[in-house]
Amino acid sequence: MAELSEIIAQGRGERPADLLIRGGRVFDLISGELVETDVAICGDTIVGVFEAGYEGARVIDARGAILVPGFIDTHLHIESSLVTPFEFDRCVTPRGVTTAICDPHEIANVCGLTGIDYFLEASRRTVMDIRVQLSSCVPSTHMETTGARLEAADLIPLRDHPRTIGLAEFMNYPGVIHRDAGCMAKLNAWRGRHIDGHAPLLSGRDLNAYIAAGIRTEHEATSAAEALEKLRKGMRILIREGSVSKDLHALAGIITERNSPYIAFCTDDRNPLDIAEHGHLDYVIRTAIALGAPPLAVYRAASLSAAEAFGLKDRGLIAPGKRADIVLIDTLEGCHAQTVICGGVVADDAAFAARQVIPPVARNSVKARTVQATNFRSAGNRAETPVIGILPGKIITEHLTEVIDPTDGDKRPDPTRDLVKIAVIERHGVNGNMATGFVRGFGLQRGAIASTVCHDHHNIAVVGVDYADMALAANRLGQIEGGFVVAAGGEVLAELALPVAGLMSLEPFEVVEAALRKLRAAAKGLGVVLEEPFLQLAFLALPVIPHLKITDFGMVDVDRFEVIA
Repeated sequence: MAELSEIIAQGRGERPADLLIRGGRVFDLISGELVETDVAICGDTIVGVFEAGYEGARVIDARGAILVPGFIDTHLHIESSLVTPFEFDRCVTPRGVTTAICDPHEIANVCGLTGIDYFLEASRRTVMDIRVQLSSCVPSTHMETTGARLEAADLIPLRDHPRTIGLAEFMNYPGVIHRDAGCMAKLNAWRGRHIDGHAPLLSGRDLNAYIAAGIRTEHEATSAAEALEKLRKGMRILIREGSVSKDLHALAGIITERNSPYIAFCTDDRNPLDIAEHGHLDYVIRTAIALGAPPLAVYRAASLSAAEAFGLKDRGLIAPGKRADIVLIDTLEGCHAQTVICGGVVADDAAFAARQVIPPVARNSVKARTVQATNFRSAGNRAETPVIGILPGKIITEHLTEVIDPTDGDKRPDPTRDLVKIAVIERHGVNGNMATGFVRGFGLQRGAIASTVCHDHHNIAVVGVDYADMALAANRLGQIEGGFVVAAGGEVLAELALPVAGLMSLEPFEVVEAALRKLRAAAKGLGVVLEEPFLQLAFLALPVIPHLKITDFGMVDVDRFEVIA
């Protein structure tokens, strides 16, 4: 932080600015005009704009570029990028993301406060500004086994941490509505502060009750009607476009200049392969504009509206007194970042190299029992069987019922009907639970794929048509400290080790991207038709997303919020 007197002096032009961006056009998010002007920066603060005559100790030539405020990802799990916060920083900051509001509940479900502390410490050292929301649902429900449990008393000591911004997505919406004691304790502890929401398909009086509890933001709207009801009732809508949950096309119509002060963008879960192929928030911006949303509304949602939603009054505009988070792009429609400035620092190789990287945590966290092929048999006398129905591009699933006749006491996979076996194996060394069920939508014809990225409990999830391959893939995860495995014919065809809590790699994001390409190709070779099968698999185990899911407790009817007997 620069001295206040120096900020004022540079703002008046009495002394050269520390950094001067010269010759570009600023996209004014108030008027919607493109204005040719220099931008003067002192330390991490913008001190001059829309005035002439500034000089700078360092000058960036911005001729031909458009200057927009840095992009703010309002809700994401950095763990789902499969890399550490430092590699995530290096991966997405050059694309214009200068602030990320993360919920580390993936690692918290594995190792509790140790994981949250890791993110709080890492956030102090990244080029981008990472803010942490404290994980509200560890575990997300009572119907799963996790490696940790966090109550209100565990989180309260971190409430006023300088990197903390609020209470993260409150996924247990039935617990809120029915006033579960643990939920009430957390809500009361954060009363009057920011609480992030998570209430898919909730409406009517139940939605009223949920919002009245003090929950301000929501990223689970998947239709315009759902989003508009929540907007009318005072929630700010965070439009999500992740690797699995792709809601932008459905919600693009609500992005208007009138609505934009109450709309922001988030990615939730996006991996390095999708970032490399398509982009991050830059992809969301250009796609929204291509779908017909006004550029002014889109860029407001990406920055100013996002900042306002989370009380970050120091950013979101290119204006005096605001944090110097600025992206130089080619065109409003293209949104290809040329230079990115975070808090007055140019996000280049030198800036990333200068960071102090801290050691990882939660190594050797996969403590699952060794399984055999016979463990995947499903007994049962009734032919009518609940089946999880995948909806591509969504984490909501269908609750299907299919006739699967037992053969020799086992309900077998049937790839001709796209009915494959799914299993969840407890991996935290708590109870050794294992549950099996069926899923439709993978297109799998042979072999198996397995993962320890399994929201939000992060047990082992495995799907397959061959029990021996399912056992091979699941057991291999224990040997590599977690990750992704594709197996067929008794061989491991591709894998990615994620030794940090079974969630994150220690490799550069470029290495992870290359491994994901091999995994995706191997999965497609087994018949998989999903663009992102691994994160899709992860969400099949999340029992707070309608309508049918599976955990280590068994198949879960989310609408009834109970394990199916």
